Amino acid sequence: QVQLVESGGASVQAGGSLRLSCSLSEDIGNIYCMAWFRRGRGKEREGVAGIDSDGVTWTPSSVRGRFTIRVDNARNTPNLQMNDLKPEESDMYYCAAERRGCRSLSPWVLGIPGRRTFGAWGQGNSVTVSS
Repeated sequence: QVQLVESGGASVQAGGSLRLSCSLSEDIGNIYCMAWFRRGRGKEREGVAGIDSDGVTWTPSSVRGRFTIRVDNARNTPNLQMNDLKPEESDMYYCAAERRGCRSLSPWVLGIPGRRTFGAWGQGNSVTVSS
């Protein structure tokens, strides 16, 4: 199973930006769907961005226009750029990976593959947004 390690979590002021990275234990070319989740307020981890192997991305409406997921192939990492952060977005953020394409996964939740469709997870990285 691929190992994932998140980094980049920090404390920022409301309106600030952070970029999270996710290091993989193997070539990112072996992974077809990657996503970022946060713990959220409900029972399920909340997806905030997903990217397929062809570069197509998805974000839920709650973060669209502020969060962007991109793959840095040179560094073998999928990065999550978060802009205009809000205090209520203070949370643990997790990287997830799956060897199947995003569009083959089911079910989707709020516009990206759901938590239960991913087989590999990082330990999480803390983001704190102060008002």
